[in-house]
Amino acid sequence: MLKHCLFGLLLTATTFISYAQDEATTASSSDANTAYIIDNLYTFMRSGASKNYRLLGSVDAGTKITVLSGEENGFIKIKDDKDREGWIETKFISTTPGLHQQYQTLSSEMSTMQENLRLAQIELPQLQKQNQTLTDQNLQLSAQITSLQTTLAQERTQKEAASSKEKRQLLTYGGAIAFLGLFLGIILTIVLSRRKRYEGWA
Repeated sequence: MLKHCLFGLLLTATTFISYAQDEATTASSSDANTAYIIDNLYTFMRSGASKNYRLLGSVDAGTKITVLSGEENGFIKIKDDKDREGWIETKFISTTPGLHQQYQTLSSEMSTMQENLRLAQIELPQLQKQNQTLTDQNLQLSAQITSLQTTLAQERTQKEAASSKEKRQLLTYGGAIAFLGLFLGIILTIVLSRRKRYEGWA
């Protein structure tokens, strides 16, 4: 079971980059109002759809934003991660996560994987001990089964020997009784014959 767990972690480690990219693409396609600031250092947010409007502040690269309107004069109205609303140039907005956002996602996934690996390494000695215990118990049960099978075979042999002995005794007793009956029959016949002979003479 542990081998399967470690193999799963290793497989996840080799594929998590493509998985994160697919997940980001799916998320962006499922929510049309979600977008990201492209990977510049930062971009400015203005109070209107023109550079003539005052600055409201800056938005860091990779920030996840919510699109509030369509394009107007090369600007789009958005809401940033600080719940501020303003206008940003369209060229600084992308529907897919930038490197910064992907890095944060991958870092979070890597931390989770490292924690899972750490837990697996902690559990490994316990699982090995449990495996050894189960192996010992299996050997003990196998020895008990072998002993019981031997005892059963001995009892079966003893019963067969006793049954054979009993049959021989019955045949011996039967033969002796038959011989004794025959012998008594002959003696009785002789005695009766002599007795009739004596009575005839008298």
